[in-house]
Amino acid sequence: MEQNFLVDRTEKSIVELLMSKQYKVGDVIPKELELVTMLGVSRTIVREAFTRLRIKGFIESRKKRGTIIKSPNIVSVLEQSMNPNFLGDATLKDIFEMRLALEVGISDLIFKRATNEDILELRKIVAKEPEEMELDIFEIEQEIAFHGKLYEITGNTTMKDFQKMLLPIFNYVHNSSSFLTPIPKVKRMVSHKDLVDIIEKGTPNKLRKAMRDHLNPHFVRLFR
Repeated sequence: MEQNFLVDRTEKSIVELLMSKQYKVGDVIPKELELVTMLGVSRTIVREAFTRLRIKGFIESRKKRGTIIKSPNIVSVLEQSMNPNFLGDATLKDIFEMRLALEVGISDLIFKRATNEDILELRKIVAKEPEEMELDIFEIEQEIAFHGKLYEITGNTTMKDFQKMLLPIFNYVHNSSSFLTPIPKVKRMVSHKDLVDIIEKGTPNKLRKAMRDHLNPHFVRLFR
């Protein structure tokens, strides 16, 4: 127990030391023995702290150079704790809300970067959807295909990886009656086809409003 506490504290101290010295990605950091002297802990504790930092992607060892600072894959670090079975109700609901906000906010990136080929691919995805999809508010396979393509169009790799990570949680919360009110009945909702039409001929503002309307049944479940 005490060793875990020491490793926790040492890991934090190493990060604080590197920040205070303004180390950057690619810089070689002090060796284990130097840190033992600087931090006043055993080499075993420093080594375990290094192991944690490597697992998190913050540092890596390079031949003939030593240990350097690395730019971590933020999504990969988060993914380790993103199992819906091990998250509390409040956290799951927060993540559900976060994905809704993210979906509404990507309109400008889509308009800036969508190509004719992207629009054609979106139409192919929509063509495979059943006609009743326009009345359904959620179908996980179609969500993955369509919205996954939207994130791909943004050209933002971190955002795309983040979306893939959030989908299982989105599905989990969506299907859990304990988190949200019952699914509202809608006569007509903004469909995936409508969104493609706007991406091709509309404006970022129109897409933003349409995306909000497309996701409105989910917002209704949150705020009703």
